[in-house]
Amino acid sequence: MGIIGAAVISNWAFGLMRAAGAVLLDIRPNPELVGSIQKCLEQGADRIADLHLWRVGPGHNAVVATIVSHEPQAPSFYKRRLAKIPGLSHVTIEVERCA
Repeated sequence: MGIIGAAVISNWAFGLMRAAGAVLLDIRPNPELVGSIQKCLEQGADRIADLHLWRVGPGHNAVVATIVSHEPQAPSFYKRRLAKIPGLSHVTIEVERCA
């Protein structure tokens, strides 16, 4: 029984290490979601300079993006572009003018 218990606990510990490591290393949870975000934000002269996406809970993701543009808009403009993507609960947008 001790060996079976050790195997169960080892399996649980390995799963916990994988999940914690993914969060700590800022691994993007869903490559398709990243592509959707890029497609929504990179329109016209707007380009993404920096993008961070992580899972903050079941069905909830946080996004921090830096947009560089020759004709920058207010952050709320870019947040409205992302409104149609489900599961984005926390969105932070930084906007910079391209030199």
